[in-house]
Amino acid sequence: MGYARVSTDEQTTALQLDALRAAGVDAVHEDSASGASRSRPGLARAIEDLRPGDTLVVWRLDRLGRSLRDLLDIAEMLRERDVALRSLTDHIDTGTAAGRMLYAVLGAVAQFERDVLRERTVAGLAAAKKRGEKLGRRPVLTPAQIREAKKMLGRGENPNQCRA
Repeated sequence: MGYARVSTDEQTTALQLDALRAAGVDAVHEDSASGASRSRPGLARAIEDLRPGDTLVVWRLDRLGRSLRDLLDIAEMLRERDVALRSLTDHIDTGTAAGRMLYAVLGAVAQFERDVLRERTVAGLAAAKKRGEKLGRRPVLTPAQIREAKKMLGRGENPNQCRA
């Protein structure tokens, strides 16, 4: 089973389809959408059609996922279904020991990136707090609006009127 994707409607999957067919892939699902788009019906159909022992073949990994994390999530979902992932130009095949090792290394790199980002975020928040900056979302109401709403409630007005 193959999967091909282009980022815009002006592009064509011809190069990908030729490479997939040359690799012996007879059934290919396609999408024409941005990699950042959540809507990839062709990929969803490809995954639905895959059976245990099958391999999902792509021309390049960047045609499959939006990010390293996305690629790893897709590869993990395929692994759980006993489906291998093969990228023709990246020479990765999770159906082999070397491919599984590379997948594990990529997973470790992605986890490292998440951990570093989390550490930077925590450090940045701590520094901002130390400088006296207010953290979090801005209040929806100003202090004057809050005082006015309290007065209205004190007069027995309907809470829905206080919102207006």
